[in-house]
Amino acid sequence: MPDFYQHDLITTIHDLRTGELDRLEEMLRSATRESKIGLVLPVTASDMRAEPFDKIVKELQQADYIDTIAVTLGVAPEHSDYEETCRKVAPLGDRAKVLWTDGPEIQSLYGELIDAGMPLSTPGKGRSVWTAFGYLLANPQIDTFVLHDCDIVDYDRLLLSRLCLPMVHPALDFEFCKAYYARVTDRMHGRVVRLLVAPLLRALQQTFTESQFVKFLANFRYPLSGEFSLTRNLARSNRIPSDWGLEVGTLAEVYRNTSLKRVCQVDLCRLYEHKHQELSLENRQAGLMKMAIDILTTIYRTLASQGVVMSSSTFITLRGSFLRSAQDCIRQYAADAKVNALDYDRHSEELTVDAFAECVTTAAEVFRADPNGAAAIPNWTRVLAAFPDFARRLHAVAG
Repeated sequence: MPDFYQHDLITTIHDLRTGELDRLEEMLRSATRESKIGLVLPVTASDMRAEPFDKIVKELQQADYIDTIAVTLGVAPEHSDYEETCRKVAPLGDRAKVLWTDGPEIQSLYGELIDAGMPLSTPGKGRSVWTAFGYLLANPQIDTFVLHDCDIVDYDRLLLSRLCLPMVHPALDFEFCKAYYARVTDRMHGRVVRLLVAPLLRALQQTFTESQFVKFLANFRYPLSGEFSLTRNLARSNRIPSDWGLEVGTLAEVYRNTSLKRVCQVDLCRLYEHKHQELSLENRQAGLMKMAIDILTTIYRTLASQGVVMSSSTFITLRGSFLRSAQDCIRQYAADAKVNALDYDRHSEELTVDAFAECVTTAAEVFRADPNGAAAIPNWTRVLAAFPDFARRLHAVAG
C-alpha cells in the first residue's frame, strides 16, 4: 500500500517497495549486537500440524538476528502434542523453547498464582502470550519482544524483518509497533475489521467526540492484527486480556502506558492470508460473533475506565450510527472491489453488518450486566513483586 499518508497521533511506516530483505536483515544484525530480540509464537496443536507452521520454522532458520524463540503450545492436552512440537522446532536449535501451557509443570506454576488470587485459569492466546513474555523476561539481555501468529499461509522473513526493525534500529525510539496489511485473495477478507471495527470507530468518534482513546484506535489501519512488537518495559507493565479482546486490550494498555509519539504501525508489504473464522450467525458464543462481542465489550469497558458515561440511550445512538457508517463502508468496499476485479457479495456483506449491529446491542447488555468483566491477566510487574523468582522458574521448565 505505497503512500505517504500519516495519521496525526501515531507514526505510519509505509511499504514504498524500496526495502530489500538483505538490507533490512543486515541492519537488524547490526542493531541486535546490543539489543536482543525475543520472538513469541503462540500455537495450538492443530495449527502446529498445519502447513504454515512448517514454513514459518523453515524461514526462521535463516533469521539469525532473533536471539530467543518462545513457542507457547496451547489447546494441546496430550503429551504427544508437546513432543511433536519439540520435534518440529528442533531445526531452530537451542534458541527455540516450547512452553507447553497444558503440561503439568506450567499448570503447577499457574496454580500458585491462582491460589494467590491472580486470574490465570482461562486458557487461550492471551495466557499463552503472557506466559511467553514471562519466559523472555527471565533473560535480562532481551530488550524487544515480537509476536506473530502461526497460521500465516504466505509467511516469509520480510514480514518479520519489517516488524522488528522499527523497534531496534538505534536511530528510532519506538516502544510499540503494530502491523497492518491487506487481507485479499480473489476477494476481501478481514470481515471483523472491515464491517465491525472500522464503522464502529467512526460511530464512536461521532458519539464520544472528546475521547482521545477512540481517536487513537482509529489511527490504526488494522487494529486487530495479531502481529506487534514492544519493549521489555511494556511487556512487563501491560495487562493482557484472555479473550478475543486481546488485540484491542493490548492497544488500550499501550495507550495507557506509553507516549503516543513512541507508537508506530508498519505495513508488512504483502497480501496477508491466514485461516478464516466462521461467521457463526446461529451461535453467538462461537466464531466471529463471539469475537465481535468480546471486542465490543473490551472497548466499552475501556471507555468506562476512562470516565466515559454510557447509558441505554447512548447505545441506541451508537447502534444507529454504526449501521449508517457500516452501510457507507459497504458502498466504498464495493467500489474498491469493482475496480480491482475482486469478487464482492454485497448481500452477504449486508447480512454480516446486520449481525454485527445486533452484537453492538448484545455487548452493551453484557457490559451493563458486568461493567468490569473478567479480570485481565495481571501484568508481570505485579507477579514478580509477589513471586520474585517466578520468571526464572518458568524459564527452567521450558522444553
